[in-house]
Amino acid sequence: MSYIDNIRTFVRVYELGSMSAAARDQRISAAVASSRISQLEEYLSVRLFHRTTRQLNPTEQGNTFYEGACKILETIDEAEAAVNSITQSPRGLLHIAAPLGVGRRLIAPLIPEFKKEYPLIDLRLRLSDRKLDLTAEGLDVAFFLGVPEDSTLRIRKIADCPRVLCASPTYLSNRGTPTSAEELTNGTHDCLNLRYPGAPEFQWPLETAEGTRRYAVKGPFESDDGDVLTDWALEGYGITLKPVFEIAEHLSSGALVPVLTDTPPMPIQMALLYTHRRHQDPKTRLLIEFMTPRVQAALKENQAVAKT
Repeated sequence: MSYIDNIRTFVRVYELGSMSAAARDQRISAAVASSRISQLEEYLSVRLFHRTTRQLNPTEQGNTFYEGACKILETIDEAEAAVNSITQSPRGLLHIAAPLGVGRRLIAPLIPEFKKEYPLIDLRLRLSDRKLDLTAEGLDVAFFLGVPEDSTLRIRKIADCPRVLCASPTYLSNRGTPTSAEELTNGTHDCLNLRYPGAPEFQWPLETAEGTRRYAVKGPFESDDGDVLTDWALEGYGITLKPVFEIAEHLSSGALVPVLTDTPPMPIQMALLYTHRRHQDPKTRLLIEFMTPRVQAALKENQAVAKT
């Protein structure tokens, strides 16, 4: 297996452009990653990377070997998947990603249940509201809110999630309740916005009598963590746009109050993303079939809580 391990490390170093990043990805030390690349270069009698103190770039031989290495690993993965499918005992590791709110409230509680049902499968859950590259980051499956930009990915829709504009009673008492969506853009009210590098949505899409309109909202506070926005809204710092499932308990208790209900936000799609190759893996299919109905049920429960 050492030669295969060396190839896997080479592929991740090539894709990530960093020995240390590849080492973290594979949960090995940078020294081990460097040693694997050196062993591979010695075996092949070529230099695979140009190394300096600041840069690591593939050589011509490295570019050529990468293409063949990917085919080797795909063949091995497909062979392992076929064996797992025949034996009906899928095993191995799954890397899963999800936005912070989705992961904390919907996915993380289901991970132990999945592990109990499939004890030979280990899971690694990564939570982030930033845009992720499934291939570059070695992910098997990613939960996603919105519409993916990468058309090469496969998508399994889970549900359309209702969203709400809301603020705390304290904020509304101090600043008044907005009566039109234009007040979100003209400085009358402070909006709490989710922004991060590469974010596809910098405007709030609201359903009006004339159809969907996008409003470039204004406010003094922004964050790349949706839960931070919820905390700020609870503390009375502004109006925020949130999926109902993320704040169901706050809506139920009255800690957050819906506003502009005549021009509600458009629902946002929740889906599972994965590459065509990953779909051949029985572990991936099991995870998708396990998570989809349970997440759908949890979303319905949260919507019911929000209405009580």
